[in-house]
Amino acid sequence: MSEKEIKNAIIKVALGYSLEEVTEEYGVENGELKLVKRKETKKDVPPDLKAVKLLLGEKDYSALSDEELEAEKQKLLKRLKEEENEHESKGTEIGGRK
Repeated sequence: MSEKEIKNAIIKVALGYSLEEVTEEYGVENGELKLVKRKETKKDVPPDLKAVKLLLGEKDYSALSDEELEAEKQKLLKRLKEEENEHESKGTEIGGRK
């Protein structure tokens, strides 16, 4: 995995993301496997503070109030949006998005 891929993965975890999970159950009918049940679930993974801390440096966020944490989050989101806009203007990808 390249450094860029690792950074993009950390950004994704820092911002939170959604994923779709598919579960399928099969049974045997007339000697053949047949799909019996299929379940699709959408899961939201919340932002991870450790990933945010890793992106921003070694600042101790455990001592910050909720308001201070929200301000840090907004600052990071703004920074990431600026970086994303810069990449879009250059035609490159960031965080698996174009």
